[in-house]
Amino acid sequence: MHELGLCEGIVEAVERRAAGRRVTGVRVRVGARHRVVEASLDQAFEMVAAGTVADGAEVDLVVVPVTLTCRDCGHQAESLEPLGACPSCGGTDLEMDGGDELILESIALAVAEGGEPHVPRDSR
Repeated sequence: MHELGLCEGIVEAVERRAAGRRVTGVRVRVGARHRVVEASLDQAFEMVAAGTVADGAEVDLVVVPVTLTCRDCGHQAESLEPLGACPSCGGTDLEMDGGDELILESIALAVAEGGEPHVPRDSR
């Protein structure tokens, strides 16, 4: 389950950005080449975040497709399945571009006393 390793890095980044403030949500942009299983990511994040500022935070996963170019017929398509075949000719000699991203896109912080949310300085 490689999602565990990914979540360790995500939680480290979340803790740096949150600077001790409680986190209620995290949005992560992950490329299709990582082949992340959402349920596994949720479970791994819950385990890794336990006892941190992100304990109990929801994870919003955004999967970025890979662009496939068929070397046989030249057809180009986006896919969430990087190990596929050309939808035009069925060829398997594919060039892949993108889909290898791993980005902590945003974090949501708990609302502070007085009703104002905490916003990290670098997120404004």
